[in-house]
Amino acid sequence: MLRFSLIFLSTLLLWAVTAQLNHALAPWRLYVFVGALAVTLPALTFPLKTGLLASFFGGLLFDAVAPVSFGTHALLFALTHAVVFNFRDRVPRDDTLSRVVIALFANLGLFLIFSFTQVARSPAPASLWPRLFADLACSQICLALIAPWFFAIQARALALLADDTHRYA
Repeated sequence: MLRFSLIFLSTLLLWAVTAQLNHALAPWRLYVFVGALAVTLPALTFPLKTGLLASFFGGLLFDAVAPVSFGTHALLFALTHAVVFNFRDRVPRDDTLSRVVIALFANLGLFLIFSFTQVARSPAPASLWPRLFADLACSQICLALIAPWFFAIQARALALLADDTHRYA
Protein backbone atom coordinates (compact mmCIF):
# COMPACT_ATOMS: atom_id res chain seq x y z
CA MET A 1 0.00 0.00 0.00
CA LEU A 2 2.92 2.32 0.64
CA ARG A 3 4.28 1.73 -2.88
CA PHE A 4 0.88 2.70 -4.27
CA SER A 5 0.89 5.87 -2.15
CA LEU A 6 4.35 6.88 -3.38
CA ILE A 7 3.37 6.39 -7.00
CA PHE A 8 0.14 8.34 -6.46
CA LEU A 9 2.09 11.20 -4.85
CA SER A 10 4.50 11.28 -7.77
CA THR A 11 1.50 11.37 -10.13
CA LEU A 12 0.14 14.28 -8.10
CA LEU A 13 3.49 16.05 -8.59
CA LEU A 14 3.34 15.33 -12.33
CA TRP A 15 -0.20 16.69 -12.50
CA ALA A 16 0.80 19.89 -10.67
CA VAL A 17 3.87 20.48 -12.87
CA THR A 18 1.83 19.84 -16.00
CA ALA A 19 -0.90 22.23 -14.83
CA GLN A 20 1.69 24.96 -14.29
CA LEU A 21 3.27 24.27 -17.68
CA ASN A 22 -0.12 24.45 -19.38
CA HIS A 23 -0.81 27.71 -17.59
CA ALA A 24 2.46 29.13 -18.88
CA LEU A 25 1.72 27.90 -22.43
CA ALA A 26 -1.83 29.28 -22.48
CA PRO A 27 -0.91 32.60 -24.18
CA TRP A 28 0.43 30.58 -27.12
CA ARG A 29 -2.71 28.40 -27.14
CA LEU A 30 -0.75 25.20 -26.55
CA TYR A 31 -1.70 22.31 -24.30
CA VAL A 32 0.59 19.58 -22.97
CA PHE A 33 -0.73 16.12 -22.13
CA VAL A 34 1.69 13.70 -20.46
CA GLY A 35 -0.78 11.29 -18.89
CA ALA A 36 1.10 8.21 -20.05
CA LEU A 37 3.79 8.93 -17.48
CA ALA A 38 1.26 8.10 -14.76
CA VAL A 39 0.78 4.67 -16.33
CA THR A 40 4.19 3.59 -17.59
CA LEU A 41 6.16 2.76 -14.43
CA PRO A 42 3.26 1.05 -12.59
CA ALA A 43 2.51 -1.04 -15.69
CA LEU A 44 6.14 -2.05 -16.17
CA THR A 45 7.16 -2.78 -12.58
CA PHE A 46 4.15 -3.37 -10.31
CA PRO A 47 1.94 -6.43 -9.96
CA LEU A 48 -1.29 -6.18 -11.94
CA LYS A 49 -3.65 -5.19 -9.12
CA THR A 50 -1.42 -2.58 -7.48
CA GLY A 51 -0.36 -1.05 -10.80
CA LEU A 52 -3.89 -0.98 -12.13
CA LEU A 53 -5.09 0.81 -9.00
CA ALA A 54 -2.26 3.34 -9.28
CA SER A 55 -3.08 4.00 -12.93
CA PHE A 56 -6.81 4.22 -12.24
CA PHE A 57 -6.40 6.68 -9.37
CA GLY A 58 -3.93 8.70 -11.43
CA GLY A 59 -6.62 8.88 -14.10
CA LEU A 60 -9.11 10.11 -11.53
CA LEU A 61 -6.64 12.84 -10.61
CA PHE A 62 -6.36 13.91 -14.25
CA ASP A 63 -10.16 13.72 -14.53
CA ALA A 64 -10.62 16.21 -11.71
CA VAL A 65 -9.86 19.23 -13.88
CA ALA A 66 -10.43 17.94 -17.40
CA PRO A 67 -13.38 19.09 -19.50
CA VAL A 68 -14.45 15.50 -20.19
CA SER A 69 -16.91 13.18 -18.50
CA PHE A 70 -15.60 12.17 -15.10
CA GLY A 71 -13.97 8.77 -15.29
CA THR A 72 -12.77 9.09 -18.88
CA HIS A 73 -9.10 9.44 -17.97
CA ALA A 74 -9.40 6.77 -15.29
CA LEU A 75 -10.90 4.26 -17.72
CA LEU A 76 -8.40 5.02 -20.48
CA PHE A 77 -5.46 4.97 -18.07
CA ALA A 78 -6.60 1.56 -16.81
CA LEU A 79 -6.93 0.26 -20.38
CA THR A 80 -3.50 1.63 -21.27
CA HIS A 81 -2.10 -0.02 -18.15
CA ALA A 82 -3.56 -3.36 -19.23
CA VAL A 83 -2.04 -3.05 -22.71
CA VAL A 84 1.43 -2.10 -21.44
CA PHE A 85 1.25 -4.76 -18.70
CA ASN A 86 0.51 -7.47 -21.28
CA PHE A 87 3.62 -6.80 -23.34
CA ARG A 88 6.01 -5.79 -20.55
CA ASP A 89 7.80 -9.15 -20.64
CA ARG A 90 8.86 -8.49 -24.24
CA VAL A 91 10.60 -5.16 -23.58
CA PRO A 92 13.51 -4.16 -21.35
CA ARG A 93 11.77 -2.74 -18.29
CA ASP A 94 14.76 -1.38 -16.38
CA ASP A 95 16.17 0.76 -19.19
CA THR A 96 15.19 4.44 -19.06
CA LEU A 97 15.22 4.80 -22.84
CA SER A 98 12.79 1.93 -23.32
CA ARG A 99 10.51 3.39 -20.63
CA VAL A 100 10.54 6.72 -22.43
CA VAL A 101 9.72 5.07 -25.77
CA ILE A 102 6.88 3.09 -24.19
CA ALA A 103 5.58 6.28 -22.56
CA LEU A 104 5.73 8.09 -25.91
CA PHE A 105 3.70 5.40 -27.67
CA ALA A 106 1.21 5.20 -24.80
CA ASN A 107 0.86 8.98 -24.76
CA LEU A 108 0.31 9.02 -28.51
CA GLY A 109 -2.45 6.44 -28.17
CA LEU A 110 -4.11 8.23 -25.27
CA PHE A 111 -3.93 11.61 -27.01
CA LEU A 112 -5.44 10.23 -30.21
CA ILE A 113 -8.25 8.45 -28.37
CA PHE A 114 -9.07 11.62 -26.42
CA SER A 115 -8.94 13.68 -29.61
CA PHE A 116 -11.20 11.38 -31.60
CA THR A 117 -13.75 11.07 -28.80
CA GLN A 118 -13.88 14.81 -28.08
CA VAL A 119 -13.57 16.27 -31.58
CA ALA A 120 -16.95 14.81 -32.55
CA ARG A 121 -18.63 17.16 -30.06
CA SER A 122 -17.20 20.22 -31.82
CA PRO A 123 -19.35 22.20 -34.28
CA ALA A 124 -16.40 22.41 -36.72
CA PRO A 125 -14.22 19.33 -36.19
CA ALA A 126 -11.98 19.91 -39.21
CA SER A 127 -10.79 23.23 -37.85
CA LEU A 128 -9.45 21.59 -34.69
CA TRP A 129 -6.95 19.22 -36.29
CA PRO A 130 -4.09 21.72 -36.85
CA ARG A 131 -4.24 22.73 -33.19
CA LEU A 132 -4.45 19.10 -32.07
CA PHE A 133 -1.35 18.23 -34.10
CA ALA A 134 0.51 21.17 -32.53
CA ASP A 135 -0.61 20.03 -29.07
CA LEU A 136 0.45 16.47 -29.84
CA ALA A 137 3.90 17.56 -31.01
CA CYS A 138 4.34 19.78 -27.94
CA SER A 139 3.13 16.97 -25.65
CA GLN A 140 5.48 14.39 -27.11
CA ILE A 141 8.49 16.73 -26.92
CA CYS A 142 7.71 17.66 -23.32
CA LEU A 143 7.15 14.03 -22.40
CA ALA A 144 10.49 13.02 -23.91
CA LEU A 145 12.20 15.79 -21.95
CA ILE A 146 10.60 15.21 -18.53
CA ALA A 147 10.16 11.43 -18.59
CA PRO A 148 13.70 10.59 -17.38
CA TRP A 149 13.32 13.07 -14.52
CA PHE A 150 9.91 11.68 -13.58
CA PHE A 151 11.05 8.05 -13.75
CA ALA A 152 14.06 8.92 -11.60
CA ILE A 153 11.81 10.51 -8.97
CA GLN A 154 9.58 7.44 -8.92
CA ALA A 155 12.51 5.03 -8.80
CA ARG A 156 14.23 6.99 -6.03
CA ALA A 157 11.05 7.13 -3.95
CA LEU A 158 10.60 3.38 -4.32
CA ALA A 159 14.29 2.79 -3.53
CA LEU A 160 13.99 4.82 -0.34
CA LEU A 161 11.02 2.71 0.63
CA ALA A 162 13.01 -0.47 -0.03
CA ASP A 163 15.91 0.84 2.08
CA ASP A 164 13.59 1.62 4.99
CA THR A 165 11.92 -1.78 4.73
CA HIS A 166 15.22 -3.62 4.96
CA ARG A 167 16.52 -1.40 7.75
CA TYR A 168 13.58 -2.06 10.07
CA ALA A 169 12.93 -5.69 9.17
